[in-house]
Amino acid sequence: MRSLAELFARLEATDAGLTSAESRSRLHQYGANEPAVAQRTSEFAEILALFSNPLVLILLGAGVISGVLGERFNAIVIVVIVLLGIGVNFVQTYRSQIALQRLKSGVAPTASVLRDGDWLELPRVEAVPGDVIRLASGDLVPADARLIQSKDLHVQEAALTGESLPVEKETEPQWEPGEATDERCKVLLGTSVVSGTATALVFATGRRTAFGEIAARLAARPPQTEFERGVRQFGFLIMKTVVFLVLFVFFVTALAHHAPLESLLFAVALP
Repeated sequence: MRSLAELFARLEATDAGLTSAESRSRLHQYGANEPAVAQRTSEFAEILALFSNPLVLILLGAGVISGVLGERFNAIVIVVIVLLGIGVNFVQTYRSQIALQRLKSGVAPTASVLRDGDWLELPRVEAVPGDVIRLASGDLVPADARLIQSKDLHVQEAALTGESLPVEKETEPQWEPGEATDERCKVLLGTSVVSGTATALVFATGRRTAFGEIAARLAARPPQTEFERGVRQFGFLIMKTVVFLVLFVFFVTALAHHAPLESLLFAVALP
């Protein structure tokens, strides 16, 4: 990370904070200090998407055909298996959305910000790069910031790093072999102050924060794996093969002068 003086210069800020006019301009430029979150799709849309899988459609078709041919037990077994599979997938998707909401609820609702020379308690969404914020024991960090001054500051970063113990933060940390010292002088959105006090310069807000990147990845639908892509392609291949066999057998039996209904039932049941 750049030195504190370089960061002040890059952000065109001072240790006296921003004016109200500057903060409004930067709020318009950078947007609200909200983690990037994709709009949640409805439960009905999620279920429809799960039903669109080719293998699911083939199994449901086989279940319907079994029911029409009088094989009710087989039809029930097929439908139950399909519904169980869809239910498991839906629960996993729903849990990921709940986890995202919990992450979002853990972000500080307000921030102590230096504006026009006075310390104000403002909504966290109004914090902008260049703001000077004040932190004390029990506070939630409202944005990614570089420490200006600190005293016995310890921060809980478990939400981001998984580290169970509080991490000591210093304005000018002493370098130790194998340690990333720039992390010691930063506080991040979504973490909490366990002890000590500090003032810090905000350098990233909203989706540009480390927390915002995590929230965006959690909200986004993960890309298909090679296995999932292969299963989907295999499902389409099976569907095409089944349709071809049904049509082929139907036309062959029809050309043999069998009754059309019997020909259709025989063709459907054969695959």
